[in-house]
Amino acid sequence: MQKILSLVVISASLTVISCGSSDTSKKPVDAKKEELAKLKQDQEALNKKITTLEADIAKLDPSSVKAEKAKLVSVTPLAPVPFTHYVDLQGKVDADNISYVAPRGGPGAVRAVYVKKGDAVKKGQLLLKLDDAIAKQNIATAQTQLTFAKDLYQRRKNLWDQKIGAEVDLIAAKNTVDQLENQIKILQEQLAFTNVYADMNGVMDEVNVRVGETFAGMAGNSPQLRLVNTSTLKAVVQVPEAYQSNVKVGSPVRITLPEVSNKVVMGKVHVAGRLIDPDTRTFYIEVQLPADKDLRPNQIALAQIQDYSTPNVITIPINTLQTDDKGKYVLVATQEKGKLVAKKRTITIGQTYGDKVEIKSGLQQGDQLITDGFQSLYDGQLITTS
Repeated sequence: MQKILSLVVISASLTVISCGSSDTSKKPVDAKKEELAKLKQDQEALNKKITTLEADIAKLDPSSVKAEKAKLVSVTPLAPVPFTHYVDLQGKVDADNISYVAPRGGPGAVRAVYVKKGDAVKKGQLLLKLDDAIAKQNIATAQTQLTFAKDLYQRRKNLWDQKIGAEVDLIAAKNTVDQLENQIKILQEQLAFTNVYADMNGVMDEVNVRVGETFAGMAGNSPQLRLVNTSTLKAVVQVPEAYQSNVKVGSPVRITLPEVSNKVVMGKVHVAGRLIDPDTRTFYIEVQLPADKDLRPNQIALAQIQDYSTPNVITIPINTLQTDDKGKYVLVATQEKGKLVAKKRTITIGQTYGDKVEIKSGLQQGDQLITDGFQSLYDGQLITTS
């Protein structure tokens, strides 16, 4: 039979070649295209003849037909499971209370520094002493003037009690006393401004000032005194604007702190910014963190923000997903005429997270998904699981 088929192929080829060579008026490329098309037609006809002959021979002599070898695969029965999608982002730990200490009465020369970096301080504790010489001198001068004004007022009052002098002189003397007393109060407040106090409990995170230097609160772009209260911490994350409709206040968040033995904190978004940063196209969220001695501001915080969840859906491993010209598909094992074969299933997918893909349509509970050995399988191929 093989000799007969070979003679048919050779004869067909010679016929095509002889016919093609007789037309010299066509361009070489057109002639070759026609020749190729003719050969493909002949090949299709030969394939049909071969298939028919094989079927006839199988009926007449079944022992001559080779049994198809089944390909070994692994299958997994499908069942609905919960599926959750997260947005994975990197943020940082921040403190709710950070104080950048500044002088209340304006810059001044430092006369004493009472704290150092790392010191724990309490609210109201004295941190710095600024130069107070001028303030004290102004107070001394005002007190001298007040003493004189009070004496003058007392004299005027004594005369007025004796019906001597003008009332306007008495009133003027009293106003002078009142003005000087108010002036001294203001000067005493200014003197108090030369003492720099802590405005909350915390730890001195930055002490960048020395005796003799001018304390203005900032030295260039750096704070001279920074006080941090770590009793209330939060994770701050910048979220791309594409997720603004899904990430909102109350969204569950899983925070992993890789620098603290991969410590995991479960929380929820308690603040979501309403402004999109024009440069980064992001908005910020905040997640409260519990007090922990191992946590420090500016530590890395890896955030998994839940933006989608469904309790009952079919999912498949992402590596089993394949694509052809019709779209996405997978291979499942089905029984046909008593044999286990691979069948192609076109599917519609939803969200993807990690190694799982959500299936919207095309698969159902009980389907036997081929999870191993699906490579190079074709639709209808004989398979086995053992």
